[in-house]
Amino acid sequence: QLHIVESGGGLVQPGGSLRLSCTASGGPLNYFAMGWFRQAPGKEREGVGCITNTGSTTSYVDAVKGRFTISRDNAKNTVYLQMNSLEPEDTATYYCAAARGTPLPFSACPEEQFGSWGQGTQVTVSE
Repeated sequence: QLHIVESGGGLVQPGGSLRLSCTASGGPLNYFAMGWFRQAPGKEREGVGCITNTGSTTSYVDAVKGRFTISRDNAKNTVYLQMNSLEPEDTATYYCAAARGTPLPFSACPEEQFGSWGQGTQVTVSE
C-alpha cells in the first residue's frame, strides 16, 4: 500500500500560480497511474486530471484545461500539479491518488479505481 503525501498548497491571489507535489512511499510509483482530485466546501470531490504511469499521457477536466499541468518524476516518486491562472473557483482541498495500471476510461479519471489516497492540501484563491 502506497503512502501518499501532498504538499504545496496555500493562499494565492486570483491569476496566481501554485505547484502541488505528491510524494509516495512504500513502493515504486512507476507501476501506478496518478490522479489529482479536489473537493470544495459543500461540494462532492471531483477529478482534476490524471497521468499514466510513464507520464506519456495526461487528461484533464474541462474546467482546468490550459491552466493546469500534471507531470511526474518517477525517480523521485513524485507527481506534480502546476496550477496557473488560478481562479476563486479553484479553491478546494486537493488530493493525490494512485491507481495500479491504467484507470479506464482514462479521460474520465474514474475516482473509484484509485486505491491509495493522500490526506490533501488546501488551496485558497482569494484577494
